[in-house]
Amino acid sequence: MLDVARLRVLAAVAKHGSVTAAARELHYAQPSVSHHLARLEVETGARLVQRAGRGIRLTEAGRMLAARAEEILGRLDAAEAELAAHVGLRRGRVRLAAFPSALGTVVPVAVRRLEEVAPGVELSLAEAEPPEGLAMLRSGEVDVALVFRHGDDPDEGSDSDLRLAHLLDEAIYVVTRKGSRSHGPRTDVATFADESWVAGCERCRADLVRRCGEAGFAPRIAYTTDDYVAVQALVAAGVAVATLPALALTASRHPGVRIDRLHGSVRHVAAATYGHPPDPPAAAALVSALQEVCRDFAPAF
Repeated sequence: MLDVARLRVLAAVAKHGSVTAAARELHYAQPSVSHHLARLEVETGARLVQRAGRGIRLTEAGRMLAARAEEILGRLDAAEAELAAHVGLRRGRVRLAAFPSALGTVVPVAVRRLEEVAPGVELSLAEAEPPEGLAMLRSGEVDVALVFRHGDDPDEGSDSDLRLAHLLDEAIYVVTRKGSRSHGPRTDVATFADESWVAGCERCRADLVRRCGEAGFAPRIAYTTDDYVAVQALVAAGVAVATLPALALTASRHPGVRIDRLHGSVRHVAAATYGHPPDPPAAAALVSALQEVCRDFAPAF
């Protein structure tokens, strides 16, 4: 069985890239770090580090084990915190990762609701798009991650330890400059086949690209940003058109844009937790607060 202390040493070396820095973080002597690495190689039967000039670097096997070590150590740290909260050694704590438009709309209301029903819970927030949020969730950096997928997207992988609590289904809107003319229905992306587009990261623009492909054209994406304020400013300036979900338009609405609901398009938002049920009390209370707030969500336009 792998020794947890040695896994922690390997993770520290992978993080900092040197034995000296790892020893400093762990408050170990340098020979002790080297000893733990050597013993870990014996335990695994694999060469995990190799000399690189005057320092060391991880082998492919070392990098693979270090990545797993971070997940294992994160889950152990989370389990320790959850158990401490459960037996009353300290107040409950819950950490949430959420994408920006949720942070600007439903999350603050859910935080207020959580304070009302569980005033002793300590909450921390981190901004993260779904892929980063799920990585933080799996490594134990957060307890709950808000994620989304579009109607035709596949589910979030096949991880049996990942659980999704549905929060809401939000509409997607075509965003155009107020006063601009179109020669077709504004609820259809095909109307804007000749326009320049502003879109987000590869994952976020996938739904737009797919819908344009189904309409027979590839969108000419001239500007790239995930900032929904910047997206609307570009549209209002008349240099592009875009699509945005209801949460983004509720969080911020530029007075110079027009919005029209995109026919047949929807984005599903969920709260993800990791591990076997039941969730720790603080995480369960947060998910419940989010569900309660999202049931009453209505776009503010």
